[in-house]
Amino acid sequence: MSELFEDGNALAGPAGEIFAVDITSATTRCVSCGRADAVAALRVYRHAPGLVARCPGCDAVVLKLVRGRDAAWLDLTGTSSLRIPLPEG
Repeated sequence: MSELFEDGNALAGPAGEIFAVDITSATTRCVSCGRADAVAALRVYRHAPGLVARCPGCDAVVLKLVRGRDAAWLDLTGTSSLRIPLPEG
């Protein structure tokens, strides 16, 4: 089953176009089960239009990222929070 998905590091390039920081080091909390984990730990599926990231604990969809020619859509419906570490400033 694990050959069907990649880890959350697959989001680094596409999300890098949207965020000024490395999103894979951010911590997400799953709405379904409450699990908090690094984005890099999510299971990312590329077999849909865009990227679908699922919780490694309960398999719920945590986020979806779709990129078109001139825009990107980021759906965080399955995420109750996203903690993004920033450099001290």
